[in-house]
Amino acid sequence: MSYLKQKMLTDSVVVNENVVKVDSFLNHQLDPVVLKEISKEFVEYFKEKEITKIMTIEASGIAPAILVASEFDVPMLFAKKAEPSTMKNDDQYSTDVHSFTKNTTSRVLVSTKYLSPDDKVLIIDDFLANGEAALGLMDLVEQAGGETVGIGICVEKSFQPGRQKLEDKGVDVFSIARIASLANNEISFVEEE
Repeated sequence: MSYLKQKMLTDSVVVNENVVKVDSFLNHQLDPVVLKEISKEFVEYFKEKEITKIMTIEASGIAPAILVASEFDVPMLFAKKAEPSTMKNDDQYSTDVHSFTKNTTSRVLVSTKYLSPDDKVLIIDDFLANGEAALGLMDLVEQAGGETVGIGICVEKSFQPGRQKLEDKGVDVFSIARIASLANNEISFVEEE
């Protein structure tokens, strides 16, 4: 069992049948041991891919993404959820992304300076529910003419449609912890073959 799954069983909080909190070690307070182990698993899985850039969306995906980028020795780019004054005059790629957890839609953007048709992008994110963040990031890569070579997810809620939406787009999806159910305030994981 992965270190992340073990940590989830001991330290996460099931809020209801759709929400699990991992904020004590993954997306509010960060446990460096968890992040290192996550990074190792992503690098092992995607090591054969030709990757020129790691991409995520602010803010929770940044920590795992930068560690993976460091291992692959490539830049890490994150899509911003608000336009800073420093980007007002930059050409941008942008798309709308709906957050399941926050029930909000954000216009996310990246500068055209940092994505090109030559980029082979590995997307890394903390959660996969309905797949909207990953689809939005893929859209940004497509706008640049680049290629999404894979998507690495820390925690996937497999009972929601995100994975299917991404696989329908033909992208390789690897999730470290795939949750089958959160019923009865308990986490059960998808049995891996």
